[in-house]
Amino acid sequence: MREKELRLALICYGGISLAVYMHGITKEAWRLARASRGFHDHSEPAASSQGIYRELLEAIEEECGVKLRVLIDIVAGASAGGINGIYLAHAIASGKSLEPLTDLWLEKADVDMLLAPDKRPIGRFTKFWATPIAWMAARRRGGMVETTVDPDTQDEVSGKLSRFVRAKWFQPPFGGVGFDHLLLDAFEAIEATKASPPLLPEGQPLDLFVTVTDFHGYPQQLRLNSPPEITETEHRITLGFRDAGRSPRILGGIPALTFAARATASFPGAFPPFTVAELDEALAERDTAWPERESFLARAFPRQHAAGTIDRMALIDGSVLANAPFGPAIDALKSRPARREVDRRFVYIDPKPGMRSIGMGSGDEAPGFFRTIFGALSDIPREQPIADNLEAIEGRSRRIRRMQRIIEAIRPEVEASIDRVFGRTLFLNRPTEARLSAWRQKAQNEAAAQAGYAFASYGHLKLSGIVEDIVATLTMIAGDEAPDERRLRSALWAHVRTLELEGPDALGGGHASEAAIAFFRTHDLQFRIRRLRFLLRRIGQIEESEPLGQDGYDAAHDAIVETLGDHLERQRRDYYGKAAREAAIGAPDDPAAALAALAGARRLKQADETAEAALVRAFSALPKAPRRTLILAYLGFPFYDIATLPLLQGEGLDEFDPVKVDRIAPEDAPSIREGGAEACLRGIEFNSFGAFFSRAYRENDYLWGRLHGAERFVDIVISAIPEGKSLPPGRVSTLKTRIFRRILDEERDRLTHIGALFDTLESEIG
Repeated sequence: MREKELRLALICYGGISLAVYMHGITKEAWRLARASRGFHDHSEPAASSQGIYRELLEAIEEECGVKLRVLIDIVAGASAGGINGIYLAHAIASGKSLEPLTDLWLEKADVDMLLAPDKRPIGRFTKFWATPIAWMAARRRGGMVETTVDPDTQDEVSGKLSRFVRAKWFQPPFGGVGFDHLLLDAFEAIEATKASPPLLPEGQPLDLFVTVTDFHGYPQQLRLNSPPEITETEHRITLGFRDAGRSPRILGGIPALTFAARATASFPGAFPPFTVAELDEALAERDTAWPERESFLARAFPRQHAAGTIDRMALIDGSVLANAPFGPAIDALKSRPARREVDRRFVYIDPKPGMRSIGMGSGDEAPGFFRTIFGALSDIPREQPIADNLEAIEGRSRRIRRMQRIIEAIRPEVEASIDRVFGRTLFLNRPTEARLSAWRQKAQNEAAAQAGYAFASYGHLKLSGIVEDIVATLTMIAGDEAPDERRLRSALWAHVRTLELEGPDALGGGHASEAAIAFFRTHDLQFRIRRLRFLLRRIGQIEESEPLGQDGYDAAHDAIVETLGDHLERQRRDYYGKAAREAAIGAPDDPAAALAALAGARRLKQADETAEAALVRAFSALPKAPRRTLILAYLGFPFYDIATLPLLQGEGLDEFDPVKVDRIAPEDAPSIREGGAEACLRGIEFNSFGAFFSRAYRENDYLWGRLHGAERFVDIVISAIPEGKSLPPGRVSTLKTRIFRRILDEERDRLTHIGALFDTLESEIG
């Protein structure tokens, strides 16, 4: 049975009240991930749409010979999409239920709930001069309410619109502390649910990113030739959270996640700018402790923390400058282990393609004075196309495809070379730690000798990569007292040159000097990580060609994953102690001491001994034929690294597959109803604030979110079937119809304000 992983990186756009629609989509993503985990754990199928996803995975296994695992391991979002992404990632890491979040959106995402207490109209005569405006907006014959709102909800929308218009002007109408409490309530409700196993396997990390805009900004020094340095103000901030994939799985503390959710969704004009003091107030009212407060703020805002300006920060909506946060998600690909074939997808959720968040006239007419100003300040930055992001993804995929071809082309020659060197080794199939260490060194020397003059370029790239890794590590360890990076790099290179590691006698002629070898063994963490990831990928390829049945390769895989996790721990700041931090702070003045402290903390030579003990266990867990293949892959890795590291400029062999991009939007899910957002969604009204004015609107958009999400996730899963394989004709459409009906059955009792829509959908689904 061929095994394959479909890995999803979800990018969730902003959409104001269309957050409710996006919640329906992310809920289906959560159900798909749960179905995949149950499929592989052989647990009982669920009765919800999750059960249909399970049937889909079973059908692909039965009909196409592929056991597909679906993982969501990267989530990035902005604004309303950021909130949904945070709760989804928390549910994936914790194994908790996402169901309570539905109540937050349906019951609490309402104008009357969101209005700040001090902004609400006190009585019928409050701001009486605004009453005609409210009347015109809500009751004018032929106006927006009469022509676009269902008769059954016109009174509700009119009343809420009147109160909204008569709220205090020139101040944000929605309350910040009240919003904090709603977010905290949702987290508490989720935490109260019964925990199931996390939705990612052991060793698979989960990364979460949300964008935030620092209104005042912070100074950032830029190096030039002339003048040598300038200062600019940076406003973009990305808040990152990581579950490293090892027990206990923790994405982040609830107060920190609430901080991120409130900050990323601080829509300008609707909510007051978010401050640290605001969350402190909300937590104090709930008598909730935040023990990680200082460490989180120092990590998330290092420059502001170092300058002592944390309390003066004013954070506004992340979508103001970064509505499509592809960048951090792309960067996260560099740290993904791969056990077997991976189909990597970037799936972005855009609830209203081509529609402005704040509409200010048609696109056909010349913009006037105010439209030009407000469009430049709001619409244009948040609605920029993602062509640059897609080109970056495609460029990476092109490099990976090129590298795949190179690996496959040179594999026969590499294996022949290894076989010549080790073919007569009597105990090759019976490795011990001492033997494996000796074989590894012998293979590395042979790879360098066969590379000839090409080894010099590889060696210098390798040396440069090590120095850059050390710069990044020392900067990370030093934290808010980190030295100037340019000065640190210059000092390290000056010290490296005293070690005589750069000349032809050190790296050239198909060999490395003793000094260079010692430096690599002491400091080259990334080579070790690349080699372990290569082994994980090779196990998957061996498993496809030499299947051993259920759990046949698990012991070997687990041993390698454990070893990789041990190495990856050395990339975390909390791995290092006080001595390493002090050495990192003083590194520009004493680089030799900093290198010695780093080497003492990492202990890579001892790590090699631990790794080889684990690898011996991994190899010994396999039958003779696959064991020999994997040992030869381990010994042959230096050959592959010499060939591929220059191609990827040090990016290495991590997730060794091209990336594809899929979109989820109303236009992409026409099976039930065509026409896109305008034909289905009510939240697009009132400049995308529509769903805040009616429970019926929220129920409508949530239900369509689930239906559209289900259709698109079925499409995406089907597209992961290998070329030349397919399900029987009509099977996919039947599964879609069944999943649509399952969703209607599941939601009918909860969504009591849209009974007519259920009847219409029953007819449209057929």
